[in-house]
Amino acid sequence: MADVPVDSVTSVPVAIVGAGPAGLMLAHLLGRAGIGTVAVDTRTRHEIETTQRAGILEADVARDLVETGVGDRILRDGYEHEGIEVRAEGRAHRIDFQELVGASTWLYPQTDVFVDLADARERDGGTVHFGIRDTEVLDVTTDAPRVRYTASDGARHELRARYVVGADGSRSMCRDLVPEDRRTRYGAEYPFAWFGILAEAPRSAPELVYARSEHGFALISQRTETVQRMYFQCSPDESTDAWSDDRIWETLQARVAGEDGFRLKEGPITEKTVLRFRSFVQEPMRWGSLLLAGDAAHTVPPTGARGLNLALHDVKILAGVLARALGGGGEAALDAYQPQALRRVWRAQHFSYWMTRLLHTEPGASPFELRRRLGELDHVVGTRAGRAHLAEQYTGWPARDR
Repeated sequence: MADVPVDSVTSVPVAIVGAGPAGLMLAHLLGRAGIGTVAVDTRTRHEIETTQRAGILEADVARDLVETGVGDRILRDGYEHEGIEVRAEGRAHRIDFQELVGASTWLYPQTDVFVDLADARERDGGTVHFGIRDTEVLDVTTDAPRVRYTASDGARHELRARYVVGADGSRSMCRDLVPEDRRTRYGAEYPFAWFGILAEAPRSAPELVYARSEHGFALISQRTETVQRMYFQCSPDESTDAWSDDRIWETLQARVAGEDGFRLKEGPITEKTVLRFRSFVQEPMRWGSLLLAGDAAHTVPPTGARGLNLALHDVKILAGVLARALGGGGEAALDAYQPQALRRVWRAQHFSYWMTRLLHTEPGASPFELRRRLGELDHVVGTRAGRAHLAEQYTGWPARDR
């Protein structure tokens, strides 16, 4: 549609394709630096903020949201977690983040992060267009890239930018703009998925519970005092229709059961979903005047709670790089983005892959592999070095002195 006449043309230093948390946080940070942006997204604001997502934030990420003026709702409505519980073969082991690495995480759903950022953009007069369609990104190998889209009223618009950021999620169209012969895609598929539920029930534990037993993997998370999110390992082709509430609770109870008599608090199940996941990285994260951030460049399985944190780390680096480039640093300033971002990305890929393989049972795994993995898990939960290794990675390698 590039040859279709447009109804309006807007010049802006940075055009952002994707107005989820990554895109909005980038717009917010650039706005604080006095740099204009326009962010666009094919989804409506209502669609994004009503898509239920879990959320564990690193302390550094939570602090950045508060200190950059997004809002302090995370401190009022979120829950600080100073550790997690790992239930290994029926025995409970607490991984004390504060004691081991002096850090915490925050339970705060991704949807709430989005709401806070969207509200902040409205408050600060930022330009965000939701519910657009027919998005095109053009001329990314020049110093005058363009973004064209159709607004909800049918009008055709063009953004003329100096840089375009692709923050359009795991089904990114922006990453496909890097020519096939100039990109490398790394990935791993997993032979299992998560069966996830939302339940109207009291909290079963004060912090997240990761369970690995002969019955399989389960994760017990929380949303509020009265709504809980839980998952258990299942087949990728599992149907939610085949699972009654009674069967789901029986499965979850078996997977968390142990010698301490721990039981989940049950209640009506309001949502059922099968969550498939993979590991993925595309390099390069920059092509000409196009830069990729968040899930557009990389995804991780949810076991290690790194996805949203990685995305927000990307845009924190990217905001500084773009500010330097637009402030006179030019192309040389952009060269710093990929090395800095990928260092954390590949650390997080390793951790997420490692924790996923550690806690799940693969179909067809040999008796040797099953026993070997139990030995590894015993080392992780049974030694200070193992617990510290898990704590440091789970909390995201905290950057500040404590």
